[in-house]
Amino acid sequence: MRARSVLFLPASNPRAVEKARTLDCDLAVLDLEDAVAPGRKSEARAAAVEAVRAGGFGPRLGVRINGEGTPWHADDLAALAEADCDLIVLPKVEDAAIVVRAAGVAPGARLIAMIETPPALFRLPEIAGAHAALDALMFGVNDLAAALGTGPSDDREPLKAWLAAVVAAARAHGIAAIDGVFNRFQDDDGFARECAQGVLYGFDGKSLIHPRQIAPANAAFSPSPEAVARARAIVAVFEAPDAQGRGAVSLEGEMVERLHLDTARRTLARAGG
Repeated sequence: MRARSVLFLPASNPRAVEKARTLDCDLAVLDLEDAVAPGRKSEARAAAVEAVRAGGFGPRLGVRINGEGTPWHADDLAALAEADCDLIVLPKVEDAAIVVRAAGVAPGARLIAMIETPPALFRLPEIAGAHAALDALMFGVNDLAAALGTGPSDDREPLKAWLAAVVAAARAHGIAAIDGVFNRFQDDDGFARECAQGVLYGFDGKSLIHPRQIAPANAAFSPSPEAVARARAIVAVFEAPDAQGRGAVSLEGEMVERLHLDTARRTLARAGG
């Protein structure tokens, strides 16, 4: 899935929902969880269902429901399944069974599992491979940092091992890895640095909390023109008749292998072809 920019918006805010129709993010996620007060959960659910049924969104539309074990989870899931919601984000996924149960209730929906708690960290492979409906793992940086009791760090030093682990689990099962949010939405330089870190670690995109973060996220997680040109050249040289069945070929004086071909195809997929 293409998920360079995943913007969260409160489903209970009609202006935010309407604005989401015109935004340039890859995914717009209407939030029923953290952004909605307990007393407005039912209202937000109804608004999300109405938005899903109405359609008309430029970005792909998803909904983050309340977590399993909360009073709202079952109703959220049932309502979105009935509305044929295309994408459901599951918060605080701690084991594969949560994904399996959600897929059973909403069999037509694609799923994203949020990794936000210590138990999830030790079950990453099982969660990533839980069900064919799962499209991505999303790193929930705020909840995880709070649960671990980590200190403040501009470069997320206490979380680096888990950043890498989430990406590795996603790659092992052929799904996307989405980095967590950057809270200081007016700190453009800080956001750019964290996007660069996410790219370095192998993430496919980033969770966002403000529309101003969309354009820099799209730029950061899109391959450069040079990378796209190189990827196309690698694919072309391997598709040549004299390269069929060969494990390595020469390209511009350099030997490239099948692993480079796989990387090139991923680059072109990230670039939209």
